[in-house]
Amino acid sequence: MILNIKGDILDLSSPKIMGILNVTPDSFYDGGVFSNEKKILHQVEKMILDGADIIDVGGYSSKPGAETIPLKEEEKRVIPIIKLINKTFDKTVISVDTFRSEIAEKSLSEGASIINDISGGDLDKNIYQIANKYRAPYIMMHMKGVPSNMQHNPKYENINYEIIKNLSLKIDSAEKKGISDIIIDPGFGFGKTIQHNYQILNNIKLYTVLKKPILVGVSRKSMIYKLLESDPSEALNGTTSLNTIALINGANILRVHDVKEAKEVIKLYSFLKENV
Repeated sequence: MILNIKGDILDLSSPKIMGILNVTPDSFYDGGVFSNEKKILHQVEKMILDGADIIDVGGYSSKPGAETIPLKEEEKRVIPIIKLINKTFDKTVISVDTFRSEIAEKSLSEGASIINDISGGDLDKNIYQIANKYRAPYIMMHMKGVPSNMQHNPKYENINYEIIKNLSLKIDSAEKKGISDIIIDPGFGFGKTIQHNYQILNNIKLYTVLKKPILVGVSRKSMIYKLLESDPSEALNGTTSLNTIALINGANILRVHDVKEAKEVIKLYSFLKENV
């Protein structure tokens, strides 16, 4: 599997790392940490040196219960940072974590290359057209509900079947809009209980039926720290464990806060795979 990124190729035959850069004041783990240009550039440089293949910039908190912010506020948070990263690290692949077509388009015009949409097109149908216009790879996540209500007693009859069916329909719709490079994300923690999340993780191989690269984002999430009776700051070891399971089960991209540790997981996993 390969992604075409502005004429360059990102080869997914070996797992890749997406480093998270939240520029929101209220994200569940690192909200408000990267609050000025110096801190942002230091963090981006660290992630690149540690082995990040993609830097994912988000300015809209999607944690459970998160409230809507105005489009202008998201734009104010995201666009200057994308411009800054693109200017300082011009070879770096940047993705924008947004469901708004206006933010996606401005981000792509200022140096981003990938759209990472938590709603898979549900919250703004125009986002497919923007991905097609810029020939941008599109990350399509599954989410039941919206961040403000998605954790209000989510129910499924057969969670993996329902997510795969949902993503399959969206893939068909997106491809009809001209999007050729689609990555799927089952959406850990987005309208799922802890049990649902582990049912997905244990069955990642089922998602290969969609014939798309699979992104897994479990980094420091409540499916880890609630089960371990801790908090996000103590969830790195659990994250590493689950990332290992995700790779074994077929994940192609790991979306993480801690790039160095994810890179080590991939190195060990790849050695094991090549020598058995």
